[in-house]
Amino acid sequence: MKSVVTDTGRAGLPAELTSFVGRRQEIAGVKRLLSGSRVVTLVGVGGVGKTRLALRVAADVRRAFPDGVGLVELATLEGPELLVREVSEALQIVDFTARPELDVLAERVRGKRMLLVLDNCEHLLHDCAVLAERLVRAGADLRILATSRQALGVAGEQTMVVPALPLPEGEGSRLSAEALERSDAVRLFAERAAAVVPGFEVTEENREAVARICSSLDGIPLAIELAAVRLRAISVEQLLARLEDRFGLLTAGSRALMPRQRTLRALIDWSYTLCTEQEQLLWARLSVFAGSLDLEAAEQVCAGDGIAAEEVIDLVIGLVDKSILIREEHQPNVRYRLLETIRQYGRGRLRESGEEERLRRRHRDWFHELVLDSHREWFGPDQVRWYARLRTEHDNLRTALDFCATTPGESEAGLTMATALRYYWIASDFTQEARTWLCRLLALDPRPTPARARAQCLQARLAVLQSDFSVAESLIAECRELGERLRDPALTGAAAYVAGLEALLRQELATARSQLAEALECCRHADDQVGVANALIYLATTHSLLGASDEACACFEECLAICEPRHEHWFRSYALWAYGIEVWRRGDTQRAIEMEREAIRLKEPFDDGLGTALCVEALAWMGCAEGPQETERAALLLGALREIWRSFGGPLFGYLAEYHDACELTARQALGARRFDAAVRKGAALTAGEAVEYAMRPDLPEPEPEREASPLTPREMEIAGLVAQGMSNKAIAATLVIAQRTAEGHVEHILSKLGFTSRVQIAAWVGRQERPEDGPGTGTPP
Repeated sequence: MKSVVTDTGRAGLPAELTSFVGRRQEIAGVKRLLSGSRVVTLVGVGGVGKTRLALRVAADVRRAFPDGVGLVELATLEGPELLVREVSEALQIVDFTARPELDVLAERVRGKRMLLVLDNCEHLLHDCAVLAERLVRAGADLRILATSRQALGVAGEQTMVVPALPLPEGEGSRLSAEALERSDAVRLFAERAAAVVPGFEVTEENREAVARICSSLDGIPLAIELAAVRLRAISVEQLLARLEDRFGLLTAGSRALMPRQRTLRALIDWSYTLCTEQEQLLWARLSVFAGSLDLEAAEQVCAGDGIAAEEVIDLVIGLVDKSILIREEHQPNVRYRLLETIRQYGRGRLRESGEEERLRRRHRDWFHELVLDSHREWFGPDQVRWYARLRTEHDNLRTALDFCATTPGESEAGLTMATALRYYWIASDFTQEARTWLCRLLALDPRPTPARARAQCLQARLAVLQSDFSVAESLIAECRELGERLRDPALTGAAAYVAGLEALLRQELATARSQLAEALECCRHADDQVGVANALIYLATTHSLLGASDEACACFEECLAICEPRHEHWFRSYALWAYGIEVWRRGDTQRAIEMEREAIRLKEPFDDGLGTALCVEALAWMGCAEGPQETERAALLLGALREIWRSFGGPLFGYLAEYHDACELTARQALGARRFDAAVRKGAALTAGEAVEYAMRPDLPEPEPEREASPLTPREMEIAGLVAQGMSNKAIAATLVIAQRTAEGHVEHILSKLGFTSRVQIAAWVGRQERPEDGPGTGTPP
């Protein structure tokens, strides 16, 4: 008997019963991989949509495979015995001979231009790999598109990690309707919800709850679809409230699905059974991390009792291969992340094992030491590296502090951590969060310890920065009392510094000078160089405001002499900002301007919006009397800063307000009311980033009022520029120090906003923005 193969065409694929949402970038990527590789495997966590993506791609490219497209659904196969037969049936190959089935299959695909979709290969990984390798060797025009939790591992295989659906950007009041419309996760939820609740739509009233549901479910399509089905019985708000018990709630799926795909719990149970015992153990232990983690943290926290430290790397690789851990580029190292749903499943397993308390403590101990190391090395050349590290670990820092705040006897360790993060809190604009942690921890233990005194001083300092002076004063008094009782000059100096800073902001200059001088003396006595540099900045500023210019300059120079050899950024930037104002008052405007710009450059690695705005404000003052063009530039910068100051709750430090008022009056008189107001309006239309760029570049022309606002956000414009340079999403993520998934989401949004379908179109569009003579521009100011 002979075998036959029939043309499956579209018949080899099931019809789509529900709408296909998003995935434009992924579809294009899979097609590109198929054009250059014989075997392409889509990998990703269960429920992320690998099968739907594969089927959509197969449907789109079926005309390129005249000999057929075959789908082999492997999830129902318990073992490999029927694998070849399933593939033969999918390709409609009939053979009545006694020859080995694989030989027949390989023979019949030879010379055929066909696509074979192998769906759910993870439990038959080895056998699928053997089959794929044999078939692609036999048929030069055969392509295989596989879906699996991990790669097949065959020669020439290309893999694509299928990410979760993009989530809406922003939260609360910052969550715009446009952000929701751009989010594929929200679109999927809305469409599936409308299918079970006719007329359902995302409204002003429910949009935040919808966004939080999608974010809570990590943008995993299956989880979102299971959640939407629940709207038959409960409201969006009730659904959100019950997602804490997501594995119990999300149990209603289509009866046509495989049993393991009908509930979220069963789906992840399936992934769990595919892991080795050690991988399962590591998965559970990794659940104590929040956000992401690096390999060193995994080794230190998770090793022991069944996992040797040297085994962790291989187990991490195994979990990445099985799509449990998501690999993220964070230069110069790689980090790993568990989706929240996967993490909660692991936490449940950890709780069942009785190890949860021990692992949470080990997690806290690791980050406690990390924070103390960062504090010891902050005032030096590694400051920027430590800031970036702490910013990356912010979620883990919160988890460690929460352990301290909720575990009896751990509040002092929490106070030590929170206090050691003092410069990080301020540099990253987490002042209010820091105050919240300190308030919680201080309330737990009233004992008069050094840790408590230092925490009170920091709490007072943060209160002063927020102009919460009444709270600050009582805390300063308590801190002074504790410092005297403990005979600690460093504490006495810290309290005097905060009191001096408060007096300076209240424009009580004589008090400020005496308090800051006391702080300086105490810090010198304690050999606290950080405290010395800090006190010198504001003592110098006070001298300047009192007209003692020589004393002010001497203090500034001493501060810079301490900071510069250490290649430190933070204090040097503030010293240059304040010193630049004094140099300007002494008549050397050009030197002052360069000092302000250098201060801004030093601030660039930090999220120091307040400090940068202060420097831009100073540049506006300095340029105001330098001629008509600079006066107009100054007015434009004042306009840009209005919204920034409003976001900080006030104009700026009160003791500098007279310079602001004088600049505004001078510019208005020089330009005339109409021209001044027009410049202010132009400035108000700039983003914070554009305002800084305008202040930093003396050759930058004034923004053109007639140019349309870009449809892209400043971040999207930045990413569009990198796309135009030919960078891949991975390279963009590395350059901007963001997750690759985030970069991919941005590129997808850019394509959507501009109505494009390729990166080439983005590059051409960016080129047009840089050459406005080619047509109307929509970019940012040149």
